[in-house]
Amino acid sequence: MKKFLIFFCFILALSSKATSKETTYSKQLFDKAISEGKVVVVSSWIKYCTSCASQMEVLKKAKKDFDNMEYFAFDVRDKEIAKFFNVQYQTTLLIFKDNKEVYRSIGETTKELIYDALNSSI
Repeated sequence: MKKFLIFFCFILALSSKATSKETTYSKQLFDKAISEGKVVVVSSWIKYCTSCASQMEVLKKAKKDFDNMEYFAFDVRDKEIAKFFNVQYQTTLLIFKDNKEVYRSIGETTKELIYDALNSSI
């Protein structure tokens, strides 16, 4: 019974992180932000991915600290969006400036490194 409760708590923890993920990307909003000269941050995720949830938590904080940027997220299983950005893996982080990709990482969840990338894009 004790093993079952531990397993149940583990699954519950995973599912609670998974529910906070949603696709916020749209081509129209992305194109608008790029045309306005904004720095644009795009992240990919997939349900039940704990590293995706960790990255999204850092980006959630970054939205407050870097409010002059636009932030988008998408489910990597959305093949149309994934192909547009040439993204094959969840937890891929992209930064665009002046209509060019200036940063790409896969699996980065460290606040310091993500903030360094955001700072270098300003």
